[in-house]
Amino acid sequence: MSPVPPPHILILGGTTEASALAAACAARGISAILSYAGRTAAPAAQPVPVRVGGFGGIDGLAGYLAAARITHLVDATHPFAARISGNAVAAARIAGVPLLALTRPAWRPVTGDRWTGVADIAAAVGALDGPGRRILLALGRMHVAAFAARPQHHYLLRFVDAPAVPPPLPHHTLVVDLGPFTLAGDRALMTAHRIDLIVAKNAGGTGAAAKLAAARALELPVLLIDRPAMPDRAAVEDVAAVLDWLDHDIDRGV
Repeated sequence: MSPVPPPHILILGGTTEASALAAACAARGISAILSYAGRTAAPAAQPVPVRVGGFGGIDGLAGYLAAARITHLVDATHPFAARISGNAVAAARIAGVPLLALTRPAWRPVTGDRWTGVADIAAAVGALDGPGRRILLALGRMHVAAFAARPQHHYLLRFVDAPAVPPPLPHHTLVVDLGPFTLAGDRALMTAHRIDLIVAKNAGGTGAAAKLAAARALELPVLLIDRPAMPDRAAVEDVAAVLDWLDHDIDRGV
């Protein structure tokens, strides 16, 4: 009987959860590779090897899993990264590699929140018809161009990196800041820029929740974009559960 190869994990990352899992793997001596899409110019240093860039779709990812002798695939991408998550499910099936998603729980409203949920970016843009307002557009830079259809508003943008090309919004202010963000800091930001409304994705977790707490404290409305539908897959919400899954598979000789 051939010996079972030691685990070799591919973590699809770009989130705090992915970094935490990479650190946990390093601490336990589990071989892992952390993959970034490459949208951030200077990602934080990691204790495991890092791969940057796309895979070339489903077939490219399946080929990489085989070529790199990956034994387990963990999808710890952003809750809105529906395309790569769908590709991961399909590629893992082709390559015969077990897959687990590590995803943070969605935010839920509490007393004092003034949230309006919308289905997607297009619905958020549609909801901004009417007189001009001062809006914190807390979406990153990928979807900013869609809001050019509502040019009457002044948008406050907060990016991790300065864009090579200015955003296509006639009235905007750009803040470049990596965070971490705090209630006090976000409250001061919203007050200084006289924000009337926050537009955000329901990313969940604690890392980006300060803006919602600040909106609650300032009694500001929030337009919250629902998460996209994800393919059927096994999913957990913390690093410990991923490690338990790995231990279970290793014990079974997978």
